[in-house]
Order: sequence, then C-alpha cells, then structure tokens
Amino acid sequence: MQQHTAKLFRIAYYYSKNLHTAEDIVQDVFIKFYERKMDLDPTSVERYLITMTTNKSKDYLKSWHYRKIILQEKWLHTSSHRHTDALVVQDEEQLISEAVLSLPLKQREVVAYYYLEGYSVKELAEILNLNENTAKSRLVKGRELLKDKLQSMEWEVLKNDTL
Repeated sequence: MQQHTAKLFRIAYYYSKNLHTAEDIVQDVFIKFYERKMDLDPTSVERYLITMTTNKSKDYLKSWHYRKIILQEKWLHTSSHRHTDALVVQDEEQLISEAVLSLPLKQREVVAYYYLEGYSVKELAEILNLNENTAKSRLVKGRELLKDKLQSMEWEVLKNDTL
C-alpha cells in the first residue's frame, strides 16, 4: 500500500480534480483489491491497481454526485472570485498543473500518464485499453491543447501584471 498510494492518488486526482475525492477513490481501490485477495506477481500488481484506479475515477466522473457538484460550482462561480484569482502571482508549476487539469479527459489522461507518470505510449495504451495509434493521436492533440492553454494563461498573467 505504501509503495503505490502516491502514484494512485495522483492518477485519481488527474481525473477528479479534487483531493478528497482522489483519497476516497484510492481508498476504495485498496479495499476492493484486498477483498479479492488476488495472488499477482509484483510487476502485475501496479498495473492492476492503476487500471482499477482509472476505472473507479471514470465511474466517479459518470456519477450523479459529480454532475451535481459541477452544476453547483457553475451556479456559485462569480466574476469577482475569478478576478481575485487572476491577481494572485502564480508560479510555473501551478500554471502547468491548471493547464493540464483543464484539458478534456481524453487528452488529460494521456498527457498525465506520459509526462507526469513517465509511461511510454505503449504502456499507457495498455492501461487505458486503447490502440497505440489512438494513444499517440490523443497525445499529439493534448500537446497542442496544452500549448494553447499555456500561451493564453501566460498572456492573461502578463495582461494582469500590466494593469
């Protein structure tokens, strides 16, 4: 558990964008894994746990609870809140994290697995049950979207600094 918790937490967070939800997902994954009492070799355990975390995270994104939270956030989000956020000085890591988390799910997951977790295209295609070429095309699209988002975020920061 100690060996895999940090990686599984990051993966769950890439999907849910919420610390508490990511913790719950990882906890559920470990509970289900131990309930099944599977006898896997050490190299298979990590892949199995990652697959379980990915599937549990995707199930959460399809749930009514998640949709209700998103709807509430849209209703409660005000322009004054956004303006004060823009005035806060942000470092590069925070900008990159926000940009990655703002990507659509299909691109966010391949970018996160490839760049943040260090998996090869072949490995991430296996984890996500995708054709290798599909994974490559999603990665290319993710890079393009990420580049655009980072450039627009940088422009906003520069614009706010000059005001």
